Amino acid sequence: MKHFNWQAIIFDFDGVVAESGKIKTQAFANLYRSYGEDIVAKVVEFHTQNGGISRYHKFRYFQEYYLNKPPLTEAEEKQLDIRFSELVVEAVIAAKAVPGATELIQQQAKKIPLFVASGTPESELKIIIERRGLNAYFKEVRGSPASKKTIIAEILTKYAIQPGNVLVIGDAMADYEGAVANGTAFLGRVFPGDLNPFPAHIEIVPDLRELAI
Repeated sequence: MKHFNWQAIIFDFDGVVAESGKIKTQAFANLYRSYGEDIVAKVVEFHTQNGGISRYHKFRYFQEYYLNKPPLTEAEEKQLDIRFSELVVEAVIAAKAVPGATELIQQQAKKIPLFVASGTPESELKIIIERRGLNAYFKEVRGSPASKKTIIAEILTKYAIQPGNVLVIGDAMADYEGAVANGTAFLGRVFPGDLNPFPAHIEIVPDLRELAI
């Protein structure tokens, strides 16, 4: 992966560009704290194992399978979303960059189009990226409600890029599955000390420093 000649790179955001993966985990824990530690443990485990999936999907899943309550109303879901955003947005804006990420983005943006494909709601994601001063480097910033698979497919089609010439960098199975579904290359970022969620044949890195050469 070190000496590459990609025509485009698609980055996940949390845990790939910003060191913000743990911030989201903590926010989910805080949101469900009033239901007791057993529920919190389940929520955190599900979130950790399903990175890159929309928070709305998670809210609905927790409601049905962990809380055994009727489906969330639109108003209830919006309320959860507002509280979650309040817990995470400023913290994500302030989070450290993944080592090497800023350098890699700045270097490659001069040569090829760069994109973000994230599970974060798109409007929120755009604010975060703008506030972090990264807006100018990305051709497009895409988030939920579209899935990773759909976002990647739409980028490939819109910019007429051959999938084999595109690298997707992600830290979750949703990123990997989106890459596989579209036939792109994939590099996994695994935070040092965390379990590797990817199949054994997938190349992984502890950060992006070795790519920023």
